[in-house]
Amino acid sequence: MLKTIKSDKNSNNILEKALNNRDVSPEDALFLLQQTEPEQIEEIRQTANQLRQKQAGEIVTFIINRNINFTNICEQHCSFCAFRRDAGESGAYWLGIEQILEKATDAANRGATEICMQGGLNLDAKIDGKSLPYYLRLVETLKQEFPFLHLHAFSPQEVQFIAREDDLSYREVIQALQIAGVGSMPGTAAEVLEDKIRRVICPEKIDAATWLEIVGTAHQLGMPTTSTLLSGHIESPQQQVSHLEKLRQLQQNAVRQGYGAKITEFILLPFVGQEAPKPLRRRVGRDQPILQDALLLSAVARIYLGNWIPNHQPSWVKLGLDGAVEALRWGCNDLGGTLMEEHITTMAGAKGGTCMEPETLKSAIASIHRPYQERNTLYHPV
Repeated sequence: MLKTIKSDKNSNNILEKALNNRDVSPEDALFLLQQTEPEQIEEIRQTANQLRQKQAGEIVTFIINRNINFTNICEQHCSFCAFRRDAGESGAYWLGIEQILEKATDAANRGATEICMQGGLNLDAKIDGKSLPYYLRLVETLKQEFPFLHLHAFSPQEVQFIAREDDLSYREVIQALQIAGVGSMPGTAAEVLEDKIRRVICPEKIDAATWLEIVGTAHQLGMPTTSTLLSGHIESPQQQVSHLEKLRQLQQNAVRQGYGAKITEFILLPFVGQEAPKPLRRRVGRDQPILQDALLLSAVARIYLGNWIPNHQPSWVKLGLDGAVEALRWGCNDLGGTLMEEHITTMAGAKGGTCMEPETLKSAIASIHRPYQERNTLYHPV
């Protein structure tokens, strides 16, 4: 466990180290997160912005994509989640194939290059008593109709769920999904990669080691992933840094082992608690993210991860578009996707909205005098 850093460190030395392309230590990152003086925070922001320019360039990217959350019926009861429902409960839903195809058709007609598909852990989502065939049918149907759409689908938690239900290895599940047409794996369900925190906010979810194992297996098999951090609830700065360190080690291992894929981006997901279950909401004591906390953490994440994960994205759903645009001055280089619909965070009470038109994203980027570029899932220009 990292200890609170006293004044024996100098932020200028840490920032200079980062600007010289050296990885800062966990202790360095914790020191930066604990700064409170406006002048020091501004120096951190400027350093993150310079590193963003060096590591990712001036262009701000975005993607035209659509979220499809195919069911909110879920066996788990995460303490931050306002999305999940029990089967038969008011508000529960489970989309059929035709409904999913309608959404994909709409996405394709609106210029999407990606479908991001995730859902609750629905025990009834099976074919002939097996989970994997159900998920494969979703993928194969979409790819048959829309072979040009990249499927960014099924989190490490969903992979574990399928493997558990069908008595398969993680490798077998990922390989089958990959062959069917899944192009990349969302790095969601990471929340905070500290089991002490997970036992409170998501006790039924996979532990940190399992999340890391599944993502590492995807990289070995040539499937890219993203990475996330759910911040601003009950986790400490020490645990935030520990999470970043685990991601950095995971990426370093993928690079050093020469795996065919790695983490493509880091996304900070500030906690929205307005409609979350009451116990955690009371413990956190607020409903919406604190923008300045998210911005400082974004800057430190760039400083800590940027040598290894160059693409950093804020969440306009959680921070609002203005907050997300401000994060582009704090180390972020990507404004995310159009989404077209978003249920998980919106049902938690987020104020950012559920859809952004490409022109809205372009105008937002232009407002800070930065060029913009549409990209695909793997950060290639479109």
